[in-house]
Amino acid sequence: MAVSGCGGRTAPPSARGGGILSRANDITLAAESHVVAARVSIGATLASMLRGCGVVAADVARVVEQARTVFDPRKVRSGQPFVVETRNDGSLRRFEYEIDGDRVLRVQRAGDALQASLTPIPKTREVQVVRGRIDRDAPSLFAAMDEAGESIDLSLALANIFGGEIDFSTDLQPGDQFTLLVEKQFRTDDDAAFAGYGPILAAEFDNGGRRVRAVRYTPPGGPPGYYDERGVSMRRFFLRSPLKFEPVITSGFSRSRFHPILREYRAHLGIDYRAPTGAPVVAVADGVVVEAGMSGGAGRLVHLRHPNHLESEYLHLSAIVVHAGQHVHQGDLIGRVGSSGLATGPHLDYRVKRDGVFVNPLSAQRDLPPADPIASAQMPQFIAVRDGAFARLASAPATQTAASRADSGSPR
Repeated sequence: MAVSGCGGRTAPPSARGGGILSRANDITLAAESHVVAARVSIGATLASMLRGCGVVAADVARVVEQARTVFDPRKVRSGQPFVVETRNDGSLRRFEYEIDGDRVLRVQRAGDALQASLTPIPKTREVQVVRGRIDRDAPSLFAAMDEAGESIDLSLALANIFGGEIDFSTDLQPGDQFTLLVEKQFRTDDDAAFAGYGPILAAEFDNGGRRVRAVRYTPPGGPPGYYDERGVSMRRFFLRSPLKFEPVITSGFSRSRFHPILREYRAHLGIDYRAPTGAPVVAVADGVVVEAGMSGGAGRLVHLRHPNHLESEYLHLSAIVVHAGQHVHQGDLIGRVGSSGLATGPHLDYRVKRDGVFVNPLSAQRDLPPADPIASAQMPQFIAVRDGAFARLASAPATQTAASRADSGSPR
């Protein structure tokens, strides 16, 4: 068996996995199979990947047909690793494509037939403590998490938990710090490589002299959620912001603001967030899409209606991914930041109405109640989970430093 890339370059002898190497006066035996290990190139399809690796046309069609029984071949993504093993006549022995961090698509020969299956990637899981601090060198949550050796994914997860209590664009101060208990996943088939984060089990954030704490709890028969020490849900009716990163407010709610394009004073009935073109915009609460399309000076606009006589609007979008009449859930993607309509540059103009009247989105969010608390009958179980999680949070050592993590390949 010989190993190469699709470009035809043979791998070094150490990677040939059983190929017979000749010495002086030895007879070279032809390999029975040829293995290609590569990554999906931009614009490639499942069929083009197989053809580029020398698979005969008949087997290319059969692989695509079999793959469709368990996976949509149109969802092949560039950059993902794959392996193709062929016989000397170009017929397929096996094909493996890593769909994501959790699953592998396999098509293998069984006699004269090809059979497709989805196989979970084997992983181990560890629960670790991560600590970080806001200071001059790390003034944002993202920067502090990076200093702790962690990735943006963990920053977003922590911001989602505390987003109803802390505005990460305006509330952070030097000296703030966070500690969290998180599950981490490591692959067992790839030298224990970091494979992503599981759920955050407990977290605390010291912000401006106050401590906010949350624990993950799954009520019987319900979905998991995050609750404070008293069993009150951390999930608010409205998210603090419709942007998934730490937004910066460039213009606040005002009944009289000088318009930079129209050059006149007029009401600014929302909040402008500075954001790059294409940044994801999400629904701040469950609701129904009232309007989704061009709307004069507002450009591309999405208008949502929520329970309790509340509405939200998202202006100047570059793209819209919902349609009128569609039901959306809190956190669902509805569009992307842009500069359509009367806008001097890319930003999001976010507006909220209560009983048909525009109100300040920041004060409206603070006034809204949280989701349902833990039922009294479930409190003993919740308290046991809470106390156990916070005890682990207090006693466990911190995760690896950034330097040691770089040496081990996890995850930064």
